[in-house]
Amino acid sequence: CQTDKALKVTAGSLDVHPTEKALVVHYEVEASILGEGGGHMLGERKEGQKIIRVKSLSPSTDVGALAKKVVEECKLIPSSRLPQVEQLLYYLQNRKSSPVEGKISNSLQMCLCSFLSLGSALILQLARNPDNLEELLHNEAALGALARVLREDWKQSVELATIIIYIFFCFSSFSQFHGVVSHYKIGALCMSVVEHELKRHDVWREELRKKTKAYILSPENGSLRRDQDKALRKYQGLLAKQEQLLRVSLYLLLNLAEDTRTELKMRNKNIVGLLVKVLERDDEELLVLVVSFLKKLSIFLENKNDMAEVDTVEQLARLVPCDHEDLLNLTLRLLLNLSFDSGLRAKMVEVGLLPKLTALLGDENNRQVAMRILYHISIDDRFKGMFVYTDCIPQLMQMLYEHSEEDVEAEIISICINLAANKRNAQLMCEGNGLKMLMKRALKMKDCLLMKMIRNISQHDGPTKPLFIDYVGDLAAEIRAEEEEVWVLECLGTLANLTIPDLDWELVLKEYNLVPYLKDRLKPGSAEDDLILEVVIMIGTVSMDDACAAMLAKSGIIPALIELLNAQQEDDEFVCQIVYVFYQMVFHQATRDVIIKDTQAPAYLIDLMHDKNAEIRKVCDNTLDIIAEYDDEWGRKIQSEKFRFHNNQWLDMVESRQADEAEPYLYDNDNDRTDLFYSADGITPADGSVSPDFFSDLQPQNGDMHHTGGYKHGLVTGQKASKQHIILSNLFLPNTK
Repeated sequence: CQTDKALKVTAGSLDVHPTEKALVVHYEVEASILGEGGGHMLGERKEGQKIIRVKSLSPSTDVGALAKKVVEECKLIPSSRLPQVEQLLYYLQNRKSSPVEGKISNSLQMCLCSFLSLGSALILQLARNPDNLEELLHNEAALGALARVLREDWKQSVELATIIIYIFFCFSSFSQFHGVVSHYKIGALCMSVVEHELKRHDVWREELRKKTKAYILSPENGSLRRDQDKALRKYQGLLAKQEQLLRVSLYLLLNLAEDTRTELKMRNKNIVGLLVKVLERDDEELLVLVVSFLKKLSIFLENKNDMAEVDTVEQLARLVPCDHEDLLNLTLRLLLNLSFDSGLRAKMVEVGLLPKLTALLGDENNRQVAMRILYHISIDDRFKGMFVYTDCIPQLMQMLYEHSEEDVEAEIISICINLAANKRNAQLMCEGNGLKMLMKRALKMKDCLLMKMIRNISQHDGPTKPLFIDYVGDLAAEIRAEEEEVWVLECLGTLANLTIPDLDWELVLKEYNLVPYLKDRLKPGSAEDDLILEVVIMIGTVSMDDACAAMLAKSGIIPALIELLNAQQEDDEFVCQIVYVFYQMVFHQATRDVIIKDTQAPAYLIDLMHDKNAEIRKVCDNTLDIIAEYDDEWGRKIQSEKFRFHNNQWLDMVESRQADEAEPYLYDNDNDRTDLFYSADGITPADGSVSPDFFSDLQPQNGDMHHTGGYKHGLVTGQKASKQHIILSNLFLPNTK
């Protein structure tokens, strides 16, 4: 059967409000269900009233114009009733209330509020029992009346507002009842309540401040003293009631924030700013609620950014430490969430949280959270040095002493690894038997994290580095193919950091047979890149020793390094470290001759003179300067290439003109590292060596190298020599990143 619904609204009588400047419009709503033929099947009628407040009405108001405006905006009043509206407004305009009537009106209002508070309190007793919520939910009239009273009169009575919001809070405690709370817009009302109450609190505090200041200026004035005492008692009484209202309002909002869409609406109404302002209070229960709310909000980036814009960290800092265990723990967890932001970490250090957090390392209940915040702070190089001025490092070292080998918390060793990257921190860690204890435990347990900490300590020059001499043998003994790569990486990295002049590296390499291991690990793909890089760094370190450098050169390390350079030409770190090995080796006569005469290393270095990486250019230039000083032929080629580079713009112009007149160049004149093809049938001899004689046919003309004959070894054939411009930097080395 097809049915339709019909809704009919009929306007009723008009009247004036008994106490306010307002009109009361009575109306009737008739809801009907029509049958298929349009006949009336079922109907229901309800009466209602609408209050139209005209607060702007004054003796000078144009009543006629106001009446027209009321009729236009209120659809319940037909235009035919305009004269009646005008008459009622005229009555309101001239109605006067005597002082007695005003007192009676206020008394009635107070009685009404008391009556409503009593009735609401009875409903609250029912609502606090979850079994009654379902029944109350079906009583729409009662809930609607409570919502209407809250909406219209919450400013008149803090107690009444608190009770009504508490009733709806009972519903908000269960997700299935959130719909009814949203239906009556209680969440939006609570936001308005919180905002208004915070403003009222500012007014109260200012009034109290003025009276306190007046008393301080005239302490002998008894009247001012009494006024100040009275104002303080009044402030404390108002504050206690207000904080109850704030607590129940914020609890309700916290429950509703389970829905992220509702939470977004709260953010748009500045919920973060309101909560942070409440952090100024001293009521611990209220603070627990506010910090919990902020902690929930902080997991979203937008909310975290809002907290960064206000004084969140400053307000939280005063709560650390505190006697309330739950409040302290929640505050630390909120700070942990915020500490993922580098700007907020800086703010934490700025407001003095670092020593406070360090002091909590001895608190069993809060140590782990405090340690995680400290870990985040220790990540930032700006703040590593500030740990020196706390007792954090002694406490961490004591924890390492006391914990068994298998029971060291990850947070402890992680902070130690970060802090060890600072020179002064490393010195504190090595005080007493600190380094001995660390080495003993790391070697016994083969603890990679502990060895990483030791490796960070070993990088610093000064009094800590000589302490490692006693452990060079122990570390070298761990450099074996059968050990785990990650363990070998840390041990090798520690050894590579030991740039100690008196250390006999030749003896170390021979005694522990490390040269074959180092040479094997230089092969591309023989191990992870991190380990291969540490091998290169290790070779650079031991090459400071004359005898050790000669031994490595004779073992064929240099061709292996060049092969690795070919394979890792896109990795600036590899390129820089390999060039540094060449730099160390050209210091020694034996290895200098090998590099200059028996390898193609100088050609690579010439190409790297103009690399995009500044560090590579610097090491390269220093190495080439030494080569040029000891070998005249290479010196001329290096000088020619430098001259060519400094006149590069002019050369580009010349080459561009030639390109327009002739065929394209074989390769571009840029600073890229092109692929290398150095082999027996390529540009170099089969033994991998390049002699300065190779360039004997290259004559510099205006800074450019022009070939006077054909190309050697047939790299380029079928081209006229006059059409080819050999750009030395492109002839030898690969593309930079």
